[in-house]
Amino acid sequence: MKYLISACLIGQNVRYDGQNSLQQKIQQLIVDQCAVSICPEMAGGLSTPRLAAEIIGGHGEDVLTGKAHVLDSAGLDVSNEFIRGAYHALQLAQKYQVTHVILKANSPSCGSKFIYDGSFNGTKILSNGVTAALLKQHGYQVMTEDEFIQTLTP
Repeated sequence: MKYLISACLIGQNVRYDGQNSLQQKIQQLIVDQCAVSICPEMAGGLSTPRLAAEIIGGHGEDVLTGKAHVLDSAGLDVSNEFIRGAYHALQLAQKYQVTHVILKANSPSCGSKFIYDGSFNGTKILSNGVTAALLKQHGYQVMTEDEFIQTLTP
């Protein structure tokens, strides 16, 4: 198997707050050379740190079709950067013939089960982020870091 992994999960300080979400067991996939990593938000042109962003008016799938937008906490529309980053992730997955994708839970880009609801008050909804939605549309199996770690437990 070959994995595509959110860069924050392997210890890169690429989260919006300049931090990471290191998961040692996931980082080991990079060490074992059976994974590639990307931060879709940075690949799309955003910097670190950056303002928190949430999807407004829909889900990741809706952002891809222009029916919803990704706004940062100051109200700036960063939808184009999120879409551009999602397509970079897709290109990377295709180039390296990825079979599984491990993305950071709850992210407006990478969330594959839950994302924040757009109110910037910490409320989550069942939905996909922009990158997770695009990868799922192209047939990739997308999981959160917790789902992946559960697969390692006998």
